[in-house]
Amino acid sequence: MPFKDPEKQKEYQRKYQRDYQRFKRSGEKPHVKTLNPEDIQNAKGLRDLLSSIIAEVMETKADTLIKARCIGYLVSIGLKAVETADLEERIRELEETTRGGDIH
Repeated sequence: MPFKDPEKQKEYQRKYQRDYQRFKRSGEKPHVKTLNPEDIQNAKGLRDLLSSIIAEVMETKADTLIKARCIGYLVSIGLKAVETADLEERIRELEETTRGGDIH
């Protein structure tokens, strides 16, 4: 993560290492959601998955700026996936109408 102020970077790194070491000593396993590939076969499934991930990010104890960057990244991925899914559906419909409903 680039910082303009080297002191802020050092402070961030110290805090990150302290939090990481505390997590490591606690013996807790990170919360990992099992992902079923059938759940994200369409735009609705992807939207639901992103919604739950974003909710988890919002609940974490992290800097607001870090959360905002993460959520922005997830949303941009989601938008691209939704656009792709929509285009795929439109192309499928066009192929069906031009071929009279017969897809090869």
